[in-house]
Amino acid sequence: MIVVGTDLVEAYFAARAGHKGIKAARAQYDAWLAIAEAADWATPEDVKRAHPKASILKGGRVVFNIKANDYRLIALVQYRAGVLMIRFFGSHEDYDEIDAENV
Repeated sequence: MIVVGTDLVEAYFAARAGHKGIKAARAQYDAWLAIAEAADWATPEDVKRAHPKASILKGGRVVFNIKANDYRLIALVQYRAGVLMIRFFGSHEDYDEIDAENV
């Protein structure tokens, strides 16, 4: 997959450098990114096979849990084009304050 929007996540980590657990979150995000970039997801089922705990939403959106669900990443996946666009990255608390289907 072509992954775009990584700058959003980089800004999140830069703003929280030194916070408790942020290094572990960074390591798990990096692992997620490597998997996503190497993936050839053609359907939501392909995503679920690679990430069984991912939540498939309407409109091509997928919610991924990062660092044991402490953080959430929402992506808009365009399966035919092979593009995954990161739309949100934040803590579980931040996630609770947004509309995941419209972010």
